[in-house]
Amino acid sequence: MYRTQDEVSLLRAALGGETAAWGEIVMRYKDAVFGLCLGFLRNRADAEDIAQDAFIRAYVNLRRYNLERKFSTWVFTIAANLCRNRLRYRRNHPVMEVDFEFEGGADPARTVVHEERQARVRKALSALPYTYRAPLVLRFYNDLAYKEIGDILAIPEGTVKTRIHRGKAMLKEKFGEERDLA
Repeated sequence: MYRTQDEVSLLRAALGGETAAWGEIVMRYKDAVFGLCLGFLRNRADAEDIAQDAFIRAYVNLRRYNLERKFSTWVFTIAANLCRNRLRYRRNHPVMEVDFEFEGGADPARTVVHEERQARVRKALSALPYTYRAPLVLRFYNDLAYKEIGDILAIPEGTVKTRIHRGKAMLKEKFGEERDLA
């Protein structure tokens, strides 16, 4: 029933108390929000918790949402802020990291190479400071525009571009160091 409705109609219905409409909104964005959280936190359990919490907070504060803005930017901002809070908490309360799970492909050798490359990228990304890691995750894992990233992180678009450029340079440097050690 709700699949064909546009986002604004669904949000209006959710504001009117229709839980099925809110359920459809969650279904449309749950994977993207989870991916965003996973990119920031690098821990599946934390990412699941934060993604769920982001939707709860979005629902509780739905009356404050401006229907003229993109819902994705708003919910990503909520999720990014919750991720920032979790990362601050982690500084004082370290957690054990959990490896990502990838679904296998037809060629086992290609799958192993892909997993090794992804592991190296994750390791290098997690070593970057948050100010560079966050824009990179939003850009390359969530495919967001610079303006949206700026809105989510509350920084100017030019700063987003600079941080992505510098973050990519830091990643290249880390991969260069990795090759030198091998």
